[in-house]
Amino acid sequence: MEVLGYFIDILTPTNLLWITVGSLVGTLLGALPGISATTAIAIFLPVTYSMEPVTGLITMATIYVTASYGGNITAVLINTPGTDDSLFMTIDGYPMTVKGEGLRAVGITTFSAFIGGIVGGVALLFIAPPLAKIAIRFGPVELFLTSLMGIVIIVGLTKGSMLKGLISASLGFLCAAVGLDKVTGIPRLWFGVEPLYDSLPLLPTILGLFAVSQLFILAASPSDTIVTDVKGMKGGTFIKLSDHYHMFFNNLRSAIIGTVVGIIPAAGTTVAAGLSYNIAKRTDKHPETFGEGNPQGLASVSAANNAVVGGSLVPLLTLGIPGNGTSALFLGGLLIHGLSPGAQLFTKTPEIAYGLIFGLIIANFFILALGLFGAAFYAKVTVIPTNILIPIVGSFIILGAYTSRQLVFDMYLILFFGIVGYFMIRTQFSMAPFVLAFVLGKIVETQFRRAIMLYGMGFFDKLMNPLPMGLLAVNILFFFSPFWPDIKAFFQKKAGGRAA
Repeated sequence: MEVLGYFIDILTPTNLLWITVGSLVGTLLGALPGISATTAIAIFLPVTYSMEPVTGLITMATIYVTASYGGNITAVLINTPGTDDSLFMTIDGYPMTVKGEGLRAVGITTFSAFIGGIVGGVALLFIAPPLAKIAIRFGPVELFLTSLMGIVIIVGLTKGSMLKGLISASLGFLCAAVGLDKVTGIPRLWFGVEPLYDSLPLLPTILGLFAVSQLFILAASPSDTIVTDVKGMKGGTFIKLSDHYHMFFNNLRSAIIGTVVGIIPAAGTTVAAGLSYNIAKRTDKHPETFGEGNPQGLASVSAANNAVVGGSLVPLLTLGIPGNGTSALFLGGLLIHGLSPGAQLFTKTPEIAYGLIFGLIIANFFILALGLFGAAFYAKVTVIPTNILIPIVGSFIILGAYTSRQLVFDMYLILFFGIVGYFMIRTQFSMAPFVLAFVLGKIVETQFRRAIMLYGMGFFDKLMNPLPMGLLAVNILFFFSPFWPDIKAFFQKKAGGRAA
């Protein structure tokens, strides 16, 4: 009952006002290419200085969760991920829009994001301490095996076109190797180009592959709009109960995956989205439709993406360990207001700790309202003539690429990867393996080398511990699971031959 009292305490006009403002600001900034949840919070952080601690933290939590969702809108409707977190939304979301189901796609990503956010928030409320105790045990070996899951699922994503998928992944690994070696501090493959000294920047690369390439596709298309049927889109944002029923287990499973992955430091949304998408594809009755506008694919990544938000705050609030870059800003926000994460946050200032958690949960209901009732407005962008849409979107893309590092070089970089992405689309090379390899390649390499440097030959002894063994078993399962139907068919055929 005491916890319920903290919920009632935050329902003040001031807090609700700032939740509303934070929801609008987060959704808008998240939808703009180049403005991530981290950037959105950084922009708004000075505004929270003069607020009461609980109000300031609730505002930041609201911006965090709504900015993560805001990128889904542009990813689904114009194939332009507003944030890095929204990359996987383009795989099945945009094909639905092209088929005239943009409203339904926005509805699916909204409901799934809502479910993921609620599951993440509830997990933060009830199971934060025990899960955080597991996460704190993650050293270099465990982090290596966790990140490796995202690499292993490339096998599942490329099955059916293995050669093209492996080529795409190889290009991703090659791009990940560019820049400063995180272990030795020596630059690699930078060819004397100063903007590449640190690394090949993520945002310009991804914007080029997904967004600029799509602008080239639109420019080459004979159609005047994204949607071929300009008279209107089929369906609506309010999904049928039967659709909810069919997607519920997928949403719940993906939300749990996102929450657990969010708790693990440095794992991030790419791992969560990749794992959820791969599992959804393997368990679907029609896996061949994934990548062509399958609602289950869009739902899985949407739920996992927003569940990561609540998960990433678990180790932060209970142990003071940020799960990702965005939650690290929360640590700064706590310290600014004179608060320390850990057990004391829940014992000495429980009204602030629980107020933040309840504020995060309430913010997800604003996602539901903004998505469902604003979708008709968002969807109008798909019937704007492409000769108007291309220069407008292109300007935002170039601006987003520039603002990430404020280098003119990045503007040329997105054009280069736009051309690469255009030919990958035309030649039917999947971009998902490239993204997974590019984002996780350096992380996996760094964690592996750190583990070898730390344990030496004892690395293999470390693998024999229960937690690493469990993670290794999951990796092996993910590697072989795409081939299970083939293996099963082989043995059945062999058994049938013996019977004959």
